[in-house]
Amino acid sequence: MAKATDDSPQALAIAVLTVSDTRTEDNDSSGHFLAEALGEAGHSLADKVIVIDDMYQIRAVLSRWIADPAVDAVLVTGGTGFSGRDSTPEAVRPLFDKEIDGFGEVFRALSLAEIGSSTVQSRAVAGYANNTVVFCMPGSTGACRTAWGGIIREQLDSSHRPCNFVGVLSVRARGA
Repeated sequence: MAKATDDSPQALAIAVLTVSDTRTEDNDSSGHFLAEALGEAGHSLADKVIVIDDMYQIRAVLSRWIADPAVDAVLVTGGTGFSGRDSTPEAVRPLFDKEIDGFGEVFRALSLAEIGSSTVQSRAVAGYANNTVVFCMPGSTGACRTAWGGIIREQLDSSHRPCNFVGVLSVRARGA
């Protein structure tokens, strides 16, 4: 993590995980959107991986990133619905030290205006694991735009007030 010396925004190293049984690097529009958006916000892409919707593969990649002090945040897209294969929330929750309840609540509130009552099928979740913030959102590019533009971008901006997640992430940079 780049340490800010004044009130200038801190650049974070952010990894992107796409959970899908059908996406490839060629058609991963949600993962590509998130990678581009975080770059436009001044952050760097730490890594980008696509895994099938398998609880253990999701945990393996996420565990590696949350153990890596060079990764500040993780954006996960996909696997948050209700189909038989959707297992992202079940995969990530056991890894969280603390869950960020408000993320799912606010995401669904924003999404309600866009997709109506279908938003109740979103199991978007977020939390902290080893001082790494993890945001899990649905796999559609529209849902990723909603989550990034309505919540994540500001919460990963060290200049956003009254609070943001960067201060908590800075604990790792100080070695605490």
